[in-house]
Amino acid sequence: MYNREMLSQPPLVSIVTPTYNAGRFLKESIESVLDQDYPNIEYLVVDSHSTDDTESILNRYSGRLRIIRTLRQGPASAIHTGLSQAQGSIIAWLNADDKYAPQAVRSAVEAFLEQPDADVVYGDADWIDAGGGLIRRYPTIPFDPRVLERDCFISQPASFLRASAYRDCTLDESLPVSFDYDLWIRLARLRRGFQYIPRKLASSRMHRECLTLAQRRQVFEVTMDLLKRHYGYIPLSWIFGYLSYRWDGRDQFFEPLRFSLGVFAASVSLGIAWNPTKPVRVVRDAAVTAARGLRRQFSNLASRFHAAMPTETAIVPAPPEAHTQVVMSPGDAGRSPIRAVERPAPGRAL
Repeated sequence: MYNREMLSQPPLVSIVTPTYNAGRFLKESIESVLDQDYPNIEYLVVDSHSTDDTESILNRYSGRLRIIRTLRQGPASAIHTGLSQAQGSIIAWLNADDKYAPQAVRSAVEAFLEQPDADVVYGDADWIDAGGGLIRRYPTIPFDPRVLERDCFISQPASFLRASAYRDCTLDESLPVSFDYDLWIRLARLRRGFQYIPRKLASSRMHRECLTLAQRRQVFEVTMDLLKRHYGYIPLSWIFGYLSYRWDGRDQFFEPLRFSLGVFAASVSLGIAWNPTKPVRVVRDAAVTAARGLRRQFSNLASRFHAAMPTETAIVPAPPEAHTQVVMSPGDAGRSPIRAVERPAPGRAL
């Protein structure tokens, strides 16, 4: 329920959706904004001259959103173009393949009103696949600046900002990827307030064409560079994830990261080279990473042992096709999956 301040004068919330040839997801994203129950929303869609059916989709919502057309100069530039024209005191951006949960905007505004020192409000989110099916919950945690030094635990579509804070610390338009992580780091280093609310606010869509997976190598390289620039240290987990990707090409989301002793040894060597003033920290990180890897190996061996044991056969009803649930660990490089559990297809004996 809205509090008195919201009922008498609800703050204007400006939402920006950047899009380029995302027609197959755009309608769902737009309607998740327009279906919000909050009464004071300004909605801007920034189209970088898409060549698919984006224009015809946008025309269906004439009068309900504002269209800004701009040159294709990267997603960070498109988002900043929209945010710089936004009139709201609270702002957010929602990518064209993501979507809000019901009452997301209202929940964020209520948190800002209850926490006047908060400059960023963020909540829980799900990872969904191209068809909208649940993959798993994004591993969000209450704000911890120490964890932010090695991992991005804030789901971008589930985040909202005060416009005043953004004016003081805008997106780095030169970054092709990881620009949201960079923004959170810079705001945190400016001691801006972050407020976590334990409520689902959005769904983040993961598919082969999304920026995070389509530009996987670039994500690793840009993120390691910004961590080095901001904190003077590249965590070993990121180096290990990067070298593992260079070695086997697995995306470490749909295709779980595989532990390799050779890659791990190379990661330690490279970690010392890239962090020459902090070799002790690299060695300490190596010990933690090695212990985690050994636990995974033991878990895998135990799973195989139990799978090999004779069991009573049972037929278990299940969805039409086997579905792989990605299980992740917040401390893993690039949020790499640590294991995958396959659910059986119909009539498969357990």
